[in-house]
Amino acid sequence: IKIMSKFTLPTETIELPSKGLLYPKDSELAKGIIEMKYMTAKEEDILTNQSYIQKGTVIDKLIKSLIVSKIDFNQLLIGDKNAIMVAARILGYGGKYEFTYKGEHNEIDLSTLDNKKLDKKLFEPGINEFSLKLPQSGNEITFKLLTHKDEQDIARELEGLKKINKDSSPELTTRLKHVIQSVNGERDKKDIRDYVDNYLLARDSRSLREYIKKIQPDIDLTFFPKRGGDAVNLPIGLSFFWPDAG
Repeated sequence: IKIMSKFTLPTETIELPSKGLLYPKDSELAKGIIEMKYMTAKEEDILTNQSYIQKGTVIDKLIKSLIVSKIDFNQLLIGDKNAIMVAARILGYGGKYEFTYKGEHNEIDLSTLDNKKLDKKLFEPGINEFSLKLPQSGNEITFKLLTHKDEQDIARELEGLKKINKDSSPELTTRLKHVIQSVNGERDKKDIRDYVDNYLLARDSRSLREYIKKIQPDIDLTFFPKRGGDAVNLPIGLSFFWPDAG
């Protein structure tokens, strides 16, 4: 006997900043959209779960709970995950977000935020790999855009390094070892790690990071402060998912 619930939850379709271009063609994420449900009291339980908060997993647990589409969460590109996080906030507490920046009260409507413009010419559908000739050394590298799983792997590696040397903080080089996929055609992980540790020039490292920032699909989280000046990144603080905090 199939028993149908008499209750239904409204859902919304969220457009991913990547338009699904970088996911394997057989992935649900390759559709470029996902379906999410509105936040319920169950998700509020997740947001107040002290264990999740202490472990730093609370936002991931929340997003996973809200996604209706059958996706592989590990495959999610970080920029797409950012857009889903903003959508989760809107579906939970609406678009109005109040925050303090440099001592001033600001308010923004999150539903007006757009995804960054995508240069489709750079993307080969189904393949998360890009080429770049480093300007200073002339070395040819290929690199990928990081996924949720990559971020987890990096966090674990950094944790392990901290146990060996508590003063160690090689976050930048550790990230680059996961980002770079080949150097002058060489794909051996050991060689890539050696290159990052000993031969990657600071100017080339900076150029690579700036290029990634430029092409990476993401939601545009910049805003203009009241006092004028350049656009800055939207500060995502406690009140983002905990509007009543404080």
